[in-house]
Parts: sequence; structure tokens; C-alpha cells
Amino acid sequence: MNIFLWVLQILLALHTAMGAIWKYSNSEQAVPSLKVIPHGVWLAMGVVEIICALGLLVPSLNKNFGVAAPIAAICIIAEMLLFTGLHVYSGDPNYNHIIYWLVVAVICAFIVYGRFVLKPF
Repeated sequence: MNIFLWVLQILLALHTAMGAIWKYSNSEQAVPSLKVIPHGVWLAMGVVEIICALGLLVPSLNKNFGVAAPIAAICIIAEMLLFTGLHVYSGDPNYNHIIYWLVVAVICAFIVYGRFVLKPF
């Protein structure tokens, strides 16, 4: 189970880092339902995503930072739920984004569950 959790953490870290890079190369206007997010907050979310990506990987370097991975996953869950809520609030009938964000949130929730319950540090 530990190996599976590490694979998920590495893939999620790559996904999150790519999301941060995407935020710096695209405006929040790229997704119409997210245009209510101010540009400064959009860029700050990119910084948080980079920190979360590092938080998912740092326990591999030092076991004392083991709690960083589930905390980073919780932050990513919060971001995905924020995006989902904004999309629902916008009234956009396209649910593809919602499905994507909720799948990422479920993967993060599994990492949190796995690190705190199934395979504690």
C-alpha cells in the first residue's frame, strides 16, 4: 500500500505543479466559471500549488516531514472544492470540469486516508 500511495503522491505532485505552471501561463479567464477569482488570488493559488507539490514529495527526503503529504492533499482538496463550487454557482451547464475536479479531490482524499489511517508514518 505504501508504494501505491507514493505513486499517487508523485502523480498528484506532477499534476499540481503542472496546474501551477498553467496558472502562470493562462489567465483565470480561460475557464469562464473561474473568472470571478481576482488575478492576484489566481497567481497566489499557483504559489500554493507549488508548495503543495513539494509537500507531497518532501516526506521521501525526510520522514520527519511525513505529515506534509496529507496536509498538502487537504489543501488541494480545498482548492478543487472551491473550483467546483464556483462552477456550480456560475450556472455553467458543462459538468466536465466538475467531474475532473471531484476526481482529483477523491484521489487526494484517498492519500489523506491512506497516510493517516492505512499506512501511518
